[in-house]
Amino acid sequence: MPGPLDGFRIVDLTTMISGPLATMILADQGAEVIKVEHPAGGDHTREVADRRGGFAAAFLNNNRGKRCVTLNLKDPRGVEAALKLCATADVFVQNFRPGVAERIGLGEAAVRAARPDIVYASIAGFGFEGDWAGKPVYDPLIQALSGLASVQGGSDFARPRLIRTILPDKVTAIQASQAITAALLARERSGQGTHLHLSMLDTVVHFLWSSDMTGYTFVGDEIIEEDTGKAQSFVELIYQTADGWMAVSAHTDRTWRGLCNAVNRFDWLEDDRFKTAALREINKPARLELTQQALLADTTANWMQRLPAHDVPCAPVLARREMYQHPQVQANGVVIETDHPQAGRLRQARSPARFSTTPLDPPKPGRLLGADTQDVLAELGYDAPQIDHLIADGVATGPQEFSE
Repeated sequence: MPGPLDGFRIVDLTTMISGPLATMILADQGAEVIKVEHPAGGDHTREVADRRGGFAAAFLNNNRGKRCVTLNLKDPRGVEAALKLCATADVFVQNFRPGVAERIGLGEAAVRAARPDIVYASIAGFGFEGDWAGKPVYDPLIQALSGLASVQGGSDFARPRLIRTILPDKVTAIQASQAITAALLARERSGQGTHLHLSMLDTVVHFLWSSDMTGYTFVGDEIIEEDTGKAQSFVELIYQTADGWMAVSAHTDRTWRGLCNAVNRFDWLEDDRFKTAALREINKPARLELTQQALLADTTANWMQRLPAHDVPCAPVLARREMYQHPQVQANGVVIETDHPQAGRLRQARSPARFSTTPLDPPKPGRLLGADTQDVLAELGYDAPQIDHLIADGVATGPQEFSE
């Protein structure tokens, strides 16, 4: 079975990560995604390192399951073809800077003229209004402006630190895929399309608020606001053991008692600083430092036996080379291997969502730039001489091989 989104067609004009990952999530769930790229090089992720068989891993990991078409959208004929494609689609997704889509003739009004009930999705970096809307954006800039780097640094008064993965891009992709699905559901009920606006900045601010902005939730409590910005221990629940590292979480009364018993520190149970969950949070630096000292006394493997015996949640810290071989990861079947016609054997993560009544087909591999141009144009009513003419003029291309 092809998945719950079978029958929906998505026109994808996005590049880099946030947009392509969003539409790949939808492709994994059964949607037909047609990725439109510029004939000269296509998506930048096609050109980056970690390559084999002419494909970059970054492209393959964000664009599987899509049909790949090339159109020069600076040429009126390319825009005309794109609008014909939109007339057949349920969703149009773009992540140009605000105003660019309108300038090239693919703004909401033009696309909606081709398909009145289409879901038009715009993904931006900083937003759609204000002085920052037109600024170029990259993941570290969102981490900086959103406060995420400050949170990662440990406090408002410590050195800010980047999360060493492009979290804003990825969280925005997940939010976009959910919002597009919600917009399609609303269209099924009302018969009307919508314009979905989503920015990376808004997404990360929302992401942080659920757990990291509690001190700024109650308006007027300036003292609480000041206190919550003070330095926390940098241990942050990742602890060194005698031979490695592990995560241990003992927040509740039950798990705190379990930790005290596992490390033979019964005096902690009588310590006034740790009598309640609220006190343990207030005295978090002291609690974490004491836990760290205790865990240095034994190996990770031994703690992984003793702590669960006392119902204390814990896990070893795995390197990337270890993660996909861990028994639980293998039991979940989340890491799969497939064969790519050019890049060879691939190891990737499958879609994490499972649907009992509409199980997902195995994902199709990422395609060569322009691999589906001729077929898609033919489906839109272009005859062979017209397609050849567009290709000869550089408005479109057929399949393009890339060198290593």
